[in-house]
Amino acid sequence: MTKKRVVIAGMGFGGLRAAKALAGSDVELIMVDRNNYHLFQPLLYQVATAGLEQEAIAYPLRGLTRRWQGASFLLAEINGIDLAEKCILTDAGPVAYDYLVVAAGSRTNFFGMESVALHAFDLKRLDQAEDLRNHILLMFEQASREPDPQRRSALLTFVIVGGGPTGVEFAGALRELIVYVLSQDHPTISSAETRIVLVEAADSLLTAMPDDLRRYAQRKLSSMGVEVLLESRVVGATAESVELYGGDVIASHTLFWSAGVSAAELAGYLEGVERGASGRIVVQPDLSIKGYPEVFVVGDMACYLADGTPLPMMAPVASQQGDYAARIIRAREQGGTIPPFRYLDKGSMATIGRSSAVAAAAGFKFRGYIAWVAWLLLHLYYLIGFRNRLVVMMNWTYAYWFQERQVRLITAKKRRAVSL
Repeated sequence: MTKKRVVIAGMGFGGLRAAKALAGSDVELIMVDRNNYHLFQPLLYQVATAGLEQEAIAYPLRGLTRRWQGASFLLAEINGIDLAEKCILTDAGPVAYDYLVVAAGSRTNFFGMESVALHAFDLKRLDQAEDLRNHILLMFEQASREPDPQRRSALLTFVIVGGGPTGVEFAGALRELIVYVLSQDHPTISSAETRIVLVEAADSLLTAMPDDLRRYAQRKLSSMGVEVLLESRVVGATAESVELYGGDVIASHTLFWSAGVSAAELAGYLEGVERGASGRIVVQPDLSIKGYPEVFVVGDMACYLADGTPLPMMAPVASQQGDYAARIIRAREQGGTIPPFRYLDKGSMATIGRSSAVAAAAGFKFRGYIAWVAWLLLHLYYLIGFRNRLVVMMNWTYAYWFQERQVRLITAKKRRAVSL
């Protein structure tokens, strides 16, 4: 009897969990991704702030497939999905499937602001983290020899848009990089000269957190020297300035965007399907597409309504949905059924800086050192590969005791081309 073929498009958190759950079962498993590695995106900001090597948060996918019976990997760019013919179209040729799990994740949403998209940095890929790190270090190199006070100030001003976990964590890490490392590397630059501005459209940071944790995070960032602008929006940018709604302009050469995401480009290849906000694909209670029970969409691409509200575009959601898609495929092949998908919210957390974080889980709230330790342990646990865990733990330990960042390497003096 021929084994059914399961194709997983995208090897982020959702795709990885689906593949892991299907590995070794009675199916032919093909994993397709444009990259040959799984990326642990929650730690990209630490690569950008010289805390970690980029290799420490990525794991080669072929290193997984050689251990998983019946699994193979295809490095390819997907440029189409033919739902009627049951195949995906790639630059390496068509790939037929019996079951398809679409798990391509998300892309940054600039809300149609082309000037912001052109000049802002974002963090979705490894090369973007390296670009941002190069840029931050170059700003200090240029500022150290800049005689004009206004231009020097603009070089040392960093604007961060988005007060969610990524924005908060990046702001804290950047401030510590400046205070403990870069101001020491550049004796002519005082950390007091630098400016970090965190812009958030809502009336608080970390809106998914309880009120007291939100206030704690804001107080902590402010005490570190981060300027927090609430109920403010960025509406435009140039290479040397950031424009806020209302006409205020911040002179800055660095704009980091973490204010929104939308479904990955792959969502556009699914024609004739219902879409929700941010281009996400509306899925049935079993995560399949209406009319195509063999096609499942998981993670950031999926618009799954829980109590009338779409689930958030977060790694825990993607992981649970990937695991569910695998279980329902196995159940169908065995002639059984399982209940509809149900998301178990295990809480959320964000680190603010050295020895400080906030966390809310199962009705409990933590902040400060205890929350920070929990954040460290949880991220180490979810990293793939013993070497990666060891390297990250060693980097964190070194940074904690010596307040040093070893990976402050400028590997390119020109930013990669930006595609809109």
